[in-house]
Amino acid sequence: MLKEVELFCDGACSGNPGEGGWGSILRYRGAEKVLSGGDRNTTNNRMELTAVIRALSILKERCKVTIYTDSQYVVNGIQLGWAKSWRANGWRKKDNKPALNAELWSELLDLLEQHEVQFEWIKGHAGHPENERCDKLAVEEWKKLQKSGK
Repeated sequence: MLKEVELFCDGACSGNPGEGGWGSILRYRGAEKVLSGGDRNTTNNRMELTAVIRALSILKERCKVTIYTDSQYVVNGIQLGWAKSWRANGWRKKDNKPALNAELWSELLDLLEQHEVQFEWIKGHAGHPENERCDKLAVEEWKKLQKSGK
């Protein structure tokens, strides 16, 4: 039997591009692992992808993972098959333009192959407790970058 893990994640950006942050909460049998980080000169979509990638990256064995995100970009990219199609077409979209964030999509697709994964879209800023926590983590990270000025 696979361990059943819940993953809640969110990304945020001050400006788009601008300073960005991401936050993730992994939950297994009531125990939580909270992760967060940030990047300069990034986009909200990059932070949304990074939140999922960083959390999945720390799982040490194959798990059944339910991923809760408010990012339609991430959910649709996987569930509608966009990312797999882009990869199959050399990271080109149907209009032959380059797919954005190809390196992150590639990393995410590789990680998803290691687990049994289900995505659940949740409405952002709608009072979902874990989504609100992840958003707060993400915002704190970009604020840290702004304050440091580095």
